[in-house]
Order: sequence, then C-alpha cells, then structure tokens
Amino acid sequence: SDTVKMKEYQDDAWMHMDLMYRIAKGYQNSPDLRLTWLETMAAKHEHNQHYAEAAMCKIHCAALVSEYLHMLENRQYMPTGAVTFEKLSPNAVEESAVSDDVVSPDEEGICTGKHFTEAGLMQFLDEAAKLFNQAGFFEAINGVYKISIPVAEAGRNFEKLKLIHTDLYEAFNKIVQLHGKRIFSTYFRVGFYGSRFGDLDGEEYIYKEKALAKLPEIAHRFEEFYFKKYGKDNMVIIKDSKIVEQSKLDPAKAYIQITYVEPFFHDYELRDRVTTFERNFNINRFIFATPFTPDGNPHGELHEQHKRKTILTTANHFPYVKTRILVCSRETVVLTPIEVAIEDVQKKIAELDAAIHQNPPDPKILQMVLQGCIGTTVNQGPMEVANVFLKDLFDGKKNATKHQTKLRLCFRDFSKRCDDALKKNKKLITPDQKEYQKELEKNYNKFEEQLSPLFSINPTRPQTSSPPSSEKVTSPMV
Repeated sequence: SDTVKMKEYQDDAWMHMDLMYRIAKGYQNSPDLRLTWLETMAAKHEHNQHYAEAAMCKIHCAALVSEYLHMLENRQYMPTGAVTFEKLSPNAVEESAVSDDVVSPDEEGICTGKHFTEAGLMQFLDEAAKLFNQAGFFEAINGVYKISIPVAEAGRNFEKLKLIHTDLYEAFNKIVQLHGKRIFSTYFRVGFYGSRFGDLDGEEYIYKEKALAKLPEIAHRFEEFYFKKYGKDNMVIIKDSKIVEQSKLDPAKAYIQITYVEPFFHDYELRDRVTTFERNFNINRFIFATPFTPDGNPHGELHEQHKRKTILTTANHFPYVKTRILVCSRETVVLTPIEVAIEDVQKKIAELDAAIHQNPPDPKILQMVLQGCIGTTVNQGPMEVANVFLKDLFDGKKNATKHQTKLRLCFRDFSKRCDDALKKNKKLITPDQKEYQKELEKNYNKFEEQLSPLFSINPTRPQTSSPPSSEKVTSPMV
C-alpha cells in the first residue's frame, strides 16, 4: 500500500519520505531489506542536501549491522550492538529491535550481503562522518570515530587511523575557527486539519528547515504546494498560534497552522548542554509562546498581558532519518502578567550577560544590546514595568509577594549588568564614540535615579555589587 502511495505523492517530498520511512520500518524484522531502504533514504536526503538526515540514515545502517555482528560473534573491540550508538543518537536504538529469533547466522539468505561485515560497518561510519561534516555537525564526527577507532586499532590498520585522526584534526579546527559564529536549523510546528488530508488530519509535526528560515517563507511554500493540490478556495493557512477548535472549521476545507518554535530545555539540562551545537543536536522538545489578554486580544496593557507557553515533544530526536517528526505530547503553561514581566527582564539580563562575556568581544553587539536596554527610546519600558507591578509595595501597607520579590531582584541584577556592560564598552570604544558612551551613561544614571525610590537605592551611590547569594535570580522552569 505504501509503495503504491509513493507514486501518488511523488511531488510531496515530506509525505514521500514518510512513506519510505514506513516501508523501512515495516522491514524491521528483515535486516537486509531494511538496510536497502535506509540506504535509499540516505541517497534521497543527500540529493536534497539534507546532509544531517543522510548521516543519520548511515548511523542507523551501522547500528543495524553492528547488532547482527554482535550476535554473530561478540568481539571486545566491536560495538555491542545498536546501544553503542545511543550517545551519538538516541534514535539508533530502534535498530536493536532485531532479535535472535529474527536474525540467525545459520538462516540461509539472511544478512549475507557485503555490508554485514566489519568492512561494511566501517564504510557506513566513514560515510556518516563525511555527511556530518557537510552538515556542519563537526562534533558528531568525533562521536562516529569513537566507534571506528577501536576496530581500526584491533586490525592494526594504521593507514586508516591516520585518515581518521586527520579528519578529527580538521573537524576540531573548524569548531575552534567558528566558535560563537555557527547557525543551525530552524524549526516550525505544522498542524493539519480537515478530511482532505487523510491520515494527516488532526496531526501536528515539527519540521526542520534550513538555518534562518522565516515564517512567511515557509507559509508561502505550504500555500503554493497545497493551493495547487486542493485549489485556492479549499485551502486556508491559519495565521495565528491559538488553539484550533476543529469543530468550528469548515469540513469541506483543508486548514494548515504554521508556528515558529524553538528548542526547549529545562534549567538542569542547560548545565550539560553548554555549546550551541549541544543545544541543536539530539533535541525533541520545542516551545512557542502565544500572548493573550482576558478580553481575547493578543496584546494589551502590561497589567493584563498574559502569555501561554506550549511545549511540544516529538516522537524522535532531531536530526533523524527524516526532516519532520510527529508531535507525541504537549504541555501548556499560562504566565500571569507579572510572570511575563519577570521573563522579559530575565531575557534582557541574559542578552547583556552574553554580550559582556562574548569572546572575542564584539563592540557592535554590546552596543546594540545596551541601546535596547537603556537607550532613550526604550528607557520608559523598565520604569513602566516597575511602576505597574512594584509601586504599591512602598506605602508600607503591603508585603511583597513571591513574584514581586523576584521582579525586584531581577531589576537589581538588570541594573548591575547594565553597569558592567557600560564599563566593558568604555574599554572597547574608539575615540569618535566617546560622545555615544556619555549618552549611554547619562541614560543609565537617569534610569538608576528613577528606580532608586522604588528599591530604596541611594541615587548618589551607584549599585555595582551583585545581589546576595540568598537572592540569586534564577530563570523559571518554563
């Protein structure tokens, strides 16, 4: 059935790849045929310049081969089946579905191809490394060769070891050269609604797109494709990110909702995911925010501005053997207006912190962030937030709530970061920027002076010390 559908969906690259994936999955218990389809998928991805996905197909091939070789003969230097590849990609454990009942070395015609050998395994790993290099995932090359090196060492294949270490040198060299200047893929959540979509009706996917892809560009591509397929009058692109009430949709039409999403991590995860690469590799949770007010409008006054944050979890981790993955669960958290304000101030603090500690320093980035925090055009923003959410604390009649205390501490941290950024900028500016520096310092002093009555800060004494450790500001979990 899927093979027949492939002809029908020849022009639909996403569905065509899904069908190939389903066929490959259908051969989970027939390793030779599964390997053939995985290689076919890799070739298709490489043709479409989806190098990370092509690399992952090769990793799955290697995991499948290693699973068979481990059952055939357990050699210490060989990977112990698909589980060895789990660090490189959690998805690779799919290949461990092959069992002794399914694959038997004595069974005629099963796993007899040239790829089910040590040489075949090494070939798949070499191809994966090259494709990761083309994808710009240089760190993953190291993960691939960690599996290859013991095999080459056991065979005393010094020529191979020389080539491996040359590749590793070049990969690490690129990481060093591109430090802080790497851009990875962009992600979009796409929901399908309407019986015209068949199996897709009611499903939502995360799509992996090229770096810096914009929402209008992606929306236009979907419009163009589905307008041609269903007719302009029968196709609707939903422009907002609100929850879709399917009961209110026209059953005769097809609806698509496209939303920009970002990878999501809890604070404890970020301690291990330090680099930009680590925050863009093996990811399966994404987040998008929808602003709203009680009267139904998306935006309103500060005291009524709420935010709904939706966290989506995909069935597999990106990058995978295909560019779109089904969403398997969602979680929704609603932020109150003061929580929205806290998050906005924390975002500014994070931007300042990144600009201050950027290595090597970038004066343009630093000045752009400073301008956005204490520039004359935005200076009213932080003051307005303080007046709306904190002013009633200082008449002596009310105690601070948990959120008011957190916002107050955020402002103290924000002020300290602005001061640090100004000092850093003073060291970096050229002689012709001295007036600009004075203007920024003037804006900062004005900002401090206006805030001082609200926070019991002496306006004649700059606030240069960090908050006590007991008042350390941390980001909310969501």
